[in-house]
Amino acid sequence: MNDFYILLKQELVITVLIFILLFIKVGSKEKSNESLLSIINILLLVNVIAGCLFSRDGSLFSKMFVTNDLIVLQKTILNFGTLLISMLAYPWLKNHKHVLEFYMLLLSTLLGMFFMISAGNLLMFYLGLELSTIPLAAIVNFDLNRRQSSEGAMKLIISSAFSSALLLFGISLLYGTTGSLDYFAIAQKLNGSVLQLFSFILLLAGFGFKISIVPFHLWTADVYEGSPGAVTAYLSVISKAAFVFVFTAVLYNVFKLYYASWYNMLYVLSILTMLVGNLFAIRQNNLKRFLAFSSIAQVGFILVGISGMSQVATTSVIYFMLIYIFSNLGAFAVVVLVSAATGKENISDYKAFYSNNKLLSWVLTISLFSLAGIPPTAGFFGKFFLLMAGAGKGNYVLVGIAAGNIVISFYYYLKVVKAIFMDANDQPIEKIAIPAISRTAMLICVSGTLLIGFISWIYDHIYSLSFGF
Repeated sequence: MNDFYILLKQELVITVLIFILLFIKVGSKEKSNESLLSIINILLLVNVIAGCLFSRDGSLFSKMFVTNDLIVLQKTILNFGTLLISMLAYPWLKNHKHVLEFYMLLLSTLLGMFFMISAGNLLMFYLGLELSTIPLAAIVNFDLNRRQSSEGAMKLIISSAFSSALLLFGISLLYGTTGSLDYFAIAQKLNGSVLQLFSFILLLAGFGFKISIVPFHLWTADVYEGSPGAVTAYLSVISKAAFVFVFTAVLYNVFKLYYASWYNMLYVLSILTMLVGNLFAIRQNNLKRFLAFSSIAQVGFILVGISGMSQVATTSVIYFMLIYIFSNLGAFAVVVLVSAATGKENISDYKAFYSNNKLLSWVLTISLFSLAGIPPTAGFFGKFFLLMAGAGKGNYVLVGIAAGNIVISFYYYLKVVKAIFMDANDQPIEKIAIPAISRTAMLICVSGTLLIGFISWIYDHIYSLSFGF
């Protein structure tokens, strides 16, 4: 019984948090939003700390649920990112009527992602997928007075339903040809048949929708733009990271036999994803759409790393996602604050932004430098290790194309920096008050962006946990 609680500790803690919020909601005593947000952020901090304690390898429910130190680390990264998003969302949520409902939905999606990451069975994976997706559509539509928010939620539901259908079809074909839903059993029974390869293509397409791989990315920009800033950050960072972790595990553990086939697929998809993400980011004026296409381009680099299929590749992907959380959330911190205070979200609105908002300007600039991969920010080291993981299999042409795309990305990231520091504006955005909790979150993001690349033991620790992955 003790093993049950230890192995399921992270899922159980989140479940307890959801019930605590539910009890607060049905309680008779009304609390101010400021008090609620303080209580919730403390609970989320406890959630992060609890996830780091008493780890143990093992499985439950006939190996439908598995966990080990690497999986615990992945979940802890997601927990920490969720805490940062909650801190950054303070200016938006402090005046919202449905704070508790927002966090209950948010934690429900996180719980679903945890079950996906720990799945050792395709049925458990699909249940976690649905638990993470349905509440997510609700929080995308959380700005009830904005038509764009409703449109974004509808597009997310439609695209999620379509991708889930593809995944289910692929799972059913895989079950029909192997007679099992267990990851290990499926890997043992793959024989290279055309039907099994077709089922893999369907699964790849389903994951492509979730991760925004080109050509399955068309929903991304509209949903990001329509969502509240904090929800866009969650979609861009936490949801994407969770699916990247699961996608990597499924490729390496279940479809290792098809490496030659899926390597060629990832080769083409990574090039398309990098090119489309970069080229479309150049023409964007809305910052949330800009960051949406930026995140699509980042996925292309992640695919280069995944194609290496090695311990180094696994380490590089997780390491990059950790860096990406700090870099992307640093950028979204500024977007959320400015949007909450002024309603402005366009790049053109940020002209001469530095004149009145020096701290926010530097936070956004450092974050964009990291996303671009400019040294000495952590983003440079993250992309470097991804490209080295890809080069480990000798795919130097792909690595060269990825390096070229990094250069292309400099243009549109520096375009925003130019607007902030160099462009003239007769009516720049007024000085924005930064709540202490948001300031703390921004400083954490900037510190992570500047320091992680120089702390070698982080990469070494992930590498040691990735042994045999």
